[in-house]
Amino acid sequence: MNLQMNKKPEEYGSLIEIREQMDAIDRQIIALLAQRVGCVRAAAKFKTSATAVAAPDRVQAVLNTRRDWAEQAGLDGPTVEGFYRDIVAYCISEEKKHWEASQG
Repeated sequence: MNLQMNKKPEEYGSLIEIREQMDAIDRQIIALLAQRVGCVRAAAKFKTSATAVAAPDRVQAVLNTRRDWAEQAGLDGPTVEGFYRDIVAYCISEEKKHWEASQG
C-alpha cells in the first residue's frame, strides 16, 4: 500500500486507491481521537467536582466552535456538530470515570 497523503482526491487513479487513502485518513482520525481521550482523562485530575467534569458551558462552547470550524472548511456545520456532540459525550464519560476513580 503506497499512499501519497499530498494528492488531491481527484488525482487518484482508482477506487481502490481512494479507499486505501480513506482508510489511512480514518486511522489518523482514530489516532487523534485516542490522543483527545488521553487529554480528557488527564484533565480529570484538575477537576474539583462531577459538575466540573461535565462543564456544560464548556461543552456548548466546544460544539459551537467546531461547527464554525467545519463551516469554514466547507463542511456542513450541524452535521459536524453532531459528530462532536457524540465525541464530547464519550470524552466526558471517560473523564468522569477517571475523576471518580481518583476520589475513591
